[in-house]
Amino acid sequence: MTNDTWTLGDRTIRRLGFGAMRLPLAPDRDAAAGVLRRAVELGADHIDTAAFYFMNGLAANDLIRDAALGPEITVATKVGPARAPDDPFPSGQVPTGALRGEVERNLRELGRDRLDLVYLRPGGIDAPTEDSIAERFEVLAALREEGLIRHLGVSHVTLPQLDEARRIAPVVAVQNRFDVSQPADTAMLAVCERDGIAYVPYFPLGGFGLPDDPRVAKVAERLGATVPQVLLAGLLALSPAALAIPGTSSRAHLEENMGAAGLRLTGADVAELTG
Repeated sequence: MTNDTWTLGDRTIRRLGFGAMRLPLAPDRDAAAGVLRRAVELGADHIDTAAFYFMNGLAANDLIRDAALGPEITVATKVGPARAPDDPFPSGQVPTGALRGEVERNLRELGRDRLDLVYLRPGGIDAPTEDSIAERFEVLAALREEGLIRHLGVSHVTLPQLDEARRIAPVVAVQNRFDVSQPADTAMLAVCERDGIAYVPYFPLGGFGLPDDPRVAKVAERLGATVPQVLLAGLLALSPAALAIPGTSSRAHLEENMGAAGLRLTGADVAELTG
């Protein structure tokens, strides 16, 4: 493992990957495939997806399958949220008894015999719940024992929920909301760094629009970089356990995001961003 890579269970991946949530917003399948293949060309060997990432007749899982990515590409997905075809966002949770079916759906859609990493995501888009996740995580742990899943993760969880999951089976990654301009989940990040768990935040670029933060703008101007590049490089500089999975359907934005891999921030830069 180097500063640019992370060992995820038995796989070593680059810390800057690609999130597929926005991929279905591409104008058509060819454009989406071009973005995905270019992400791999630029070094992304960790692709994050979900069966509920779909829009306008395009689905991220289908696009990833059709791109025929090699086995050296780690594909992570997540299960738990339920989204009907007409829902703009997931609007509930699939029943515990349906989690196996969701894993099998991801296997079919991705065209794989085994899923590299599956996150259990409880709750919706609001703050994480305090509910027990044990029963639902046990289902995924059993599927891991069957060989359908290589590694397990949890998403949108609290520290007690992470502890609960780890008592059932090894957890190699946590995916919570975080960006360096709003570092609210620092306790979870610290636990992940201490225990060798990857911390893979969703919305590393702020979510629904870039943050209008003068600290970020100032660092970007000083370094001759863009705001997205500083947000991503800042995340990677904040902790060796932090991975970044920025997503886009734009080739230009992809090139910009992946350029963050070559941007080196100092401790003073990070302190300015998070202070």
